[in-house]
Amino acid sequence: MLHTIASILSNPAIILGIIAAVGLIALRKSTSDIIKGTLKTVFGFIMLQQGSNIIVNALVPFSTMFTEAFGLKGIVAEDNSLVAAVQVVLGKETALILLFSFLINLVIARITKWKYIFLTGHMMFSFAGTMAIVFNLMGFSSVNTIILGSIIQGISMVLFPAISQPFVRKVTGNNHVAFGFWGSSWISLSGYIGGLVGNKEKSSEDVKVPKSLDFLKDMSILMGIVMVIIYIVTSLFVDHATMQKITSGQSAIQFSIMNALTFVVGILVLLQGVRMFLGEIVPAFKGVGEKIVPGAKPALDVPIFFSFAPIAVTLGFLSALVGSLIVTFISSLLPVVVLPSVIGLFFMGGAAGVFGNSTGGRRGAIVAGFVLGLSWSLLIAITYPLINLEGYGIEGLWFASPDAIIVAVIIRLVGMLFGIH
Repeated sequence: MLHTIASILSNPAIILGIIAAVGLIALRKSTSDIIKGTLKTVFGFIMLQQGSNIIVNALVPFSTMFTEAFGLKGIVAEDNSLVAAVQVVLGKETALILLFSFLINLVIARITKWKYIFLTGHMMFSFAGTMAIVFNLMGFSSVNTIILGSIIQGISMVLFPAISQPFVRKVTGNNHVAFGFWGSSWISLSGYIGGLVGNKEKSSEDVKVPKSLDFLKDMSILMGIVMVIIYIVTSLFVDHATMQKITSGQSAIQFSIMNALTFVVGILVLLQGVRMFLGEIVPAFKGVGEKIVPGAKPALDVPIFFSFAPIAVTLGFLSALVGSLIVTFISSLLPVVVLPSVIGLFFMGGAAGVFGNSTGGRRGAIVAGFVLGLSWSLLIAITYPLINLEGYGIEGLWFASPDAIIVAVIIRLVGMLFGIH
């Protein structure tokens, strides 16, 4: 029963479909509208997820190519794989923290002015696993781990969306949705810094080009050309034998072109899913809010912001990659070598680009992405010694989500003050 509930809470498509149905029923919509609204919400979110999967699958070989091309070795920031690896020993704690933190989130949203309901299932799972790991490392009992982890996560599920909401309003132009992602504060801060050096009137989406290059104004075409160049150039630095393993015998050029274009297809699928999903969930959520949590705002995953400035996503990703590489190349000065996590840099750097564009235009998008890539990698390198995962048999992976890292580090430092290591 417990694992069934945890499984449902970890599947945002199901949660959001249920919320859409409840909201539409509360609004007294017709049976036809309820069915259409519910299914379109689920369809849209599944499209978003599948778009994300296509992007990730296209980035995995690129990440391998990149690492091999420059002979990099170190740790990679990747939450979900890390948390999944400890479920054999901390599965019960993770599931219960996830469940109780969601209930605490609902209570806080009901009785306070912070009406944010965190609905990003895989983020809830990864944070719950992070809490289980941190308290377990500090020697807390299973019961105390669940109690403390649930309270801290429940508060965080309201706190971090509240911190980022002023910046979300700048991006969306309204107050209908919030940011349910454990990097929202870092992305918002990067966007703020981008605004200090840019001009929001000069949007990345309004770039002027000669008539002969008018095709570059189409986001998908521009992104396709840029990504093909990046993939091919990277492949040229990988030795032939290694490249043959990565491509399973295909031509390196063909493999690079197809993966780059597949990446863009993933973006297009994701954006279409976002449009369909938001078109249904926002009105339905008002129905939920009126009955359960008046004024409730759904805190949703990072890709929902990509459709507001698609070109800024590319600018933010590329500049974040540059920022992260700088940290990798100065790693001799740091406790650990942090390899560029291409997937994390795409989603967080892309979002930083969107937020930076909303505050500082195209220059803001570039600066925000760069700041995010640089500061995120530095955060991981500096805090790495505080949480040792070798006891769980984990090597080469570490926590990725900046907000969760901040919370985990605070817990560790407070514990040290009281002699708990």
